[in-house]
Amino acid sequence: MAKGLIAEKIGMAQVFDAEGQVIPVTILRVGPCAVSQIKTVSNDGYDAVQLSFYDIKEKSVSKAAKGHLSKAGISTPKRHLKEFREFGIEVSAGSEIGISDVFALNDIVKVTGTSKGKGFQGVIKRHNFAGGPKTHGSRFQRHPGSIGAGSTPSRVFKGMKMGGRTGADKSTVRNLKIVKINVEENLLFISGNVPGSDTSIVTIEKI
Repeated sequence: MAKGLIAEKIGMAQVFDAEGQVIPVTILRVGPCAVSQIKTVSNDGYDAVQLSFYDIKEKSVSKAAKGHLSKAGISTPKRHLKEFREFGIEVSAGSEIGISDVFALNDIVKVTGTSKGKGFQGVIKRHNFAGGPKTHGSRFQRHPGSIGAGSTPSRVFKGMKMGGRTGADKSTVRNLKIVKINVEENLLFISGNVPGSDTSIVTIEKI
C-alpha cells in the first residue's frame, strides 16, 4: 500500500550513525497534511486520498479553492494539493495526518519532485557528449557534429540528441532510508539527495 505525505525540502546536512560513519541526509519538513477530499470508485472512478499542505493567507486563494477546502472542513487555506492512490490507512475529510501516522525510523521511501531547471544547454552538458580536440587548430570543440545524412533520408530523425531545455522535469528517487525523525518540528532526515531546490515541494511515499 502506498502511503505518503507532502513535504517541503529544507536542504542537506549530515548525521552520524552508531558506528560514527557520516551519512549525508536531506531534511524535509513533512506535513502535517489535512485531508481535503476522499475519492471513491463510485463517485470519481478510482480510489484516492487528496491531501493539502502549506498554510497561506486567505487573500491568496481563489474562491473555488476556498470552497473546496471549506467543504472538507479545512478553515485555513492551503497552497498545495496532492493525490495519493491506495493510501492504506483510514482517514476522514478534514483530519490532519502527521509524520508519526505514516512513517517510522528505517522506513524505505521514494521521493518525487521537480528537478532543478538548467535553462537551454548544449549537448555536452545535456547529453554528456565528449566534444572535440582543443589543440592543433581544431575548430570543433563543444559542437554536436553531424545530425544526419544528406540526400537520404533528407531529414533529421525524431529523438536526435541536441541542445535544448534541460531540467525542471518530474523526477523520482527510490530506495531512500529514513535515518532520523523529529516529530516536534515535523522534520524527516532521509539518506541521500532528493529532486528539486531548497524550499521546493515534494511528495514522499513508503515503498
